Amino acid sequence: MRKLLKVLAAVGAFAVVAAIGGIIAACLMLHHGFSARDQPSRTEALMAQTMRALAVPARTKRLTNPVRPTEKSFMAARAHFADHCSQCHGNDGAGQTEMGRNLYPKPPDMRTRVTQDKSEGELFSIIQNGVRLTGMPAWGEAGHGEEDSWKLVAFIRRLPELTPEDLAAMEYLNPKSPEEWKEAQDEQSFLNGSAAAPPTPPTHGAH
Repeated sequence: MRKLLKVLAAVGAFAVVAAIGGIIAACLMLHHGFSARDQPSRTEALMAQTMRALAVPARTKRLTNPVRPTEKSFMAARAHFADHCSQCHGNDGAGQTEMGRNLYPKPPDMRTRVTQDKSEGELFSIIQNGVRLTGMPAWGEAGHGEEDSWKLVAFIRRLPELTPEDLAAMEYLNPKSPEEWKEAQDEQSFLNGSAAAPPTPPTHGAH
């Protein structure tokens, strides 16, 4: 009974904070208008982080990665991240991309404690289920296998340690327009000689 009362008190306190935050956010929006260019206020950021934490069941937070980290799984996740996640998060996870800078809220720098302090289960849940009212999609609803998500969890843990060689390999795998592929082909032909075969686009299309 006492535990239930504590939970109800916590929920009530959060509801009050959310209501106050909502009023403040509404006033700011009425004053400044709506623009995805703005940076979320501290109140909005706190509310978003709290809601994200509440959205992940405690049982899921306690999950541990069942995929054994190997060089092969790392390379697979590195390619997957470069092809699927880099447009918003960047190859290095900093989120400083054209897409990322123009989202609201902005994607976090996943090399920092904001992401790295999350449990493996939390990261897995975010990848699989997405985050409402943000640009983060639910990859689990797009035919994204759980094993792929767990490999990405391990890769995210290694983001602060990526080497220049890792980033160069990822840059080749980033989604490109036909014009960008033509430019890459011309550059490769120049470097290797006109008789060299031009690079071909990866076969794993971006989602």
